Amino acid sequence: MSRLDAPDIDGSDAVEFGNRAPSPDRLLGGRVSLRQPAAGYRAAIDPLLLAAAVPVQGQERILDLGCGSGAASLCLLARCAEARVLGLELQPEIAALAQENARDSGLATRFSAVCADLLQPPLRKRPDAFDHVMANPPYLPVARGRVSPESGRAMSNVEGAAKLADWVAAALALVKPRGSVTFIHRADRLDELLALLSGRTGEILVVPLWPGAGKSAKRVLVRARPGVATPTRLAPGLTLHQPDGSFTEAAERILRHAEPLRL
Repeated sequence: MSRLDAPDIDGSDAVEFGNRAPSPDRLLGGRVSLRQPAAGYRAAIDPLLLAAAVPVQGQERILDLGCGSGAASLCLLARCAEARVLGLELQPEIAALAQENARDSGLATRFSAVCADLLQPPLRKRPDAFDHVMANPPYLPVARGRVSPESGRAMSNVEGAAKLADWVAAALALVKPRGSVTFIHRADRLDELLALLSGRTGEILVVPLWPGAGKSAKRVLVRARPGVATPTRLAPGLTLHQPDGSFTEAAERILRHAEPLRL
């Protein structure tokens, strides 16, 4: 696998991380093994939905900004057998954990994690840059977020030095022309995200994620392509839950059977 201008993290470089959950979560019907911090932020279904929305074809390269313990990256790789992913993660122990999860899931040859700050990414823009960039940024600005006393959860939920504008700028700086950038975010920040993409990208696609039939969307997926002039489109969206709380058939196909989100 190409190093994509990023250093490798292998077992010898891994930072000691003794606060792992006692057993790994199994994602995509067992295709992905994901050990997560026992305390702090733990991935739910958002990264799985993010990965399913990236339009990967064949041997393409994907950058996962803020990859955490690797949920989105590894779910994408489990679905796309020829893709390669580089994960950028601010916390060294979490970057090491993502690499460990890749090994446990049999995906280490196509995944590499690097500890770095997206405000100063250790990557160069080049003609063979990333085909796609995906991100699940912290959802809350500091003024609106209640900061958790657990540092990992706080960094994942509430913006730090990097604001939403910085996440968008980093994604657009590192994706190929006519590639794609995909974000999952809170629906009540959709206007802000669209404003940051407008005039810099085209073919913007907004996908509401409905918690249930007749309920307002709390999350949205937003995908855009720099260098493309196609107008913005609002997709029908995805309803996640049945009235009894179980997943809908469409959600099950994505979350259990590794199908892409068909848009």
